[in-house]
Amino acid sequence: MPIPALIPAALLALLLTACGSPPSRPVASSETIAQQNLAVSEKRNEVALYALGLIDTGYRFGGKNPEAGLDCSGMVSYIYGQAAGLKVRGSAADIARSGRPIERTALRAGDLVFFNTRNQSFSHVGIYLGEARFIHAPSTNGRVRIDRLSDRYYAQRFEAARTFFD
Repeated sequence: MPIPALIPAALLALLLTACGSPPSRPVASSETIAQQNLAVSEKRNEVALYALGLIDTGYRFGGKNPEAGLDCSGMVSYIYGQAAGLKVRGSAADIARSGRPIERTALRAGDLVFFNTRNQSFSHVGIYLGEARFIHAPSTNGRVRIDRLSDRYYAQRFEAARTFFD
């Protein structure tokens, strides 16, 4: 399926996820916890939706904004800052060191996925969208795009997942 055809499906899935309401709980002091969980979920979705808006943005090594072009870590830094108000800086390896490790099976929209693409640990990073898809700024083909974790190239190079959300 071509990537442009995946965009509406990904947006619909994210919107449906964002529209879901948490299960009702007994009224007690847990409302604060429920509100915090909702805020985290909203930030995750904002990150994923903001990232989708950058599809086809040009690649530039060291690029940190869409106007000049983005590389993988610049894309993550820019999106996390704009969509979630989080300062995430440095190379892909720096970002990996500062995030909280999570299992691949625990990935949720807005989390980060890391790859060894240059025979160097944590040399590439992308933002997980859900359903085994992630968005990233690869130098190959020079555009921000969506790929699958199961694609042979990325499956062989997957290293770790990290989150900045609780």
